[in-house]
Amino acid sequence: MSLNAEERRRTGEELRGNLALTGLAERQVAADLEWTPGRLANALDVADADPVDVWQLRDYLAQAVRDAGRDPVPFTVLTDRSRTMARAWFGLRAAPRHDFGPTG
Repeated sequence: MSLNAEERRRTGEELRGNLALTGLAERQVAADLEWTPGRLANALDVADADPVDVWQLRDYLAQAVRDAGRDPVPFTVLTDRSRTMARAWFGLRAAPRHDFGPTG
């Protein structure tokens, strides 16, 4: 599964939009994923990133947005339908969850 330039741009915007909705700093996301800041930047930009990283970040951010009580920005390329193909091609990893602590 290879994304063209427009799909990479759009996916990067969707990832960054969801990051903003989480209220988390990039350093918190990198720590949760056990990634370096550079690895996170590559995945956010969908540039020189392992496709498995991009999918893991997508899932992490979507869950973090929901955990923060918001609705995620929809993904137009990294959809549930394309997940089936990606799983077959790459073997995806489960995403960790951010601990937002007690709510209420």
